[in-house]
Amino acid sequence: MALQCGIVGLPNVGKSTLFNCLSNAKAQAANFPFCTIEPNVGVITVPDERLTRLAELVHPQRIVPTTVEIVDIAGLVKGASKGEGLGNKFLANIRETDAILHVLRCFDNDNITHVDGSIDPVRDKEIIDTELQLKDLETVESRISKVQKQAQTGGDKQAKAVYEVLEQYHQALLQGRSVRTVEIDPEQRKLVKDLGLLTDKPVMYICNVDEASAVTGNQYVEAVREAVKDEHAEILVVAAATEADIAELETYEERQMFLEEMGLQESGVSRLIKSAYKLLNLETFLTAGPQEVRAWTYGKGWKAPQCAGVIHSDFEKGFIRAEVIKYDDYIALGSEAACKEAGKMSVEGKDYVVQDGDIMHFRFNV
Repeated sequence: MALQCGIVGLPNVGKSTLFNCLSNAKAQAANFPFCTIEPNVGVITVPDERLTRLAELVHPQRIVPTTVEIVDIAGLVKGASKGEGLGNKFLANIRETDAILHVLRCFDNDNITHVDGSIDPVRDKEIIDTELQLKDLETVESRISKVQKQAQTGGDKQAKAVYEVLEQYHQALLQGRSVRTVEIDPEQRKLVKDLGLLTDKPVMYICNVDEASAVTGNQYVEAVREAVKDEHAEILVVAAATEADIAELETYEERQMFLEEMGLQESGVSRLIKSAYKLLNLETFLTAGPQEVRAWTYGKGWKAPQCAGVIHSDFEKGFIRAEVIKYDDYIALGSEAACKEAGKMSVEGKDYVVQDGDIMHFRFNV
């Protein structure tokens, strides 16, 4: 599942520093690979302590974590919706992503010039929001013009349903609200999913702070929290410059010591990657055997046959059953055999909704 999060933000807010920290992510943990597809796309391992603990029990030949793609999107300027700067490229790149990581500058530093001359993360957020909303408004109005006549004069129920959703979106956008804030039924939202609306994508606001604010935040972060309280959006506080310093340290132990001195249990980069994975509505099931311990990505709410298909399409086509051990039971009892003996392995059919951390074997016949 090659799902992508796009990092967006105004120039000089720390976006590139953050992306570079991700590119050095293996410096944050013992085994944390990163590779480049294009100059601005990174495939980054999702940290998962469960793999390490399983490997200690199973002693596999290899450990295979799951990944998420992070895209560094060109800095945006006012007028992007009309093609200013790299506006058209910027907006096209966002449209291709599945979620948005919006970096906001929440620190003072006279040596780093802000494009608007002062520090105001709420204003910065609104600049980008406005550009995305204007582009969505253009897209929605274009679709309305195509379906309005069918919806109002004919007996086309589908067109009428689409038109009703578009009208709600249109009103929100005219009021300066993002589409994601419109409270409608998920099935209604699917009716216009093909539009790829920019402000319908899930968003996480990354408040880039100085080192002193890395644990508790600051007044800028609080202002952002207040501004986004109705958006169903997550906020993450990260000190990107400090993360860059941590990445320069030579050993894992030195990096952990640095974090502990700051009062942090794990790096901001690690928290960011985990949060990005969650933002994409993804979860992980596991397989464990002598050849490999592996994490597999699936969409939250998927049933057993769909998850089997993640491993191989034949597994889904010929699905018979899934044998499931809960992660906590496996760790407590120490082996698959012990879990079977204790009655902790369940046999599940086609309607089983897979849970995050399930350790699974699939039986199939093609």
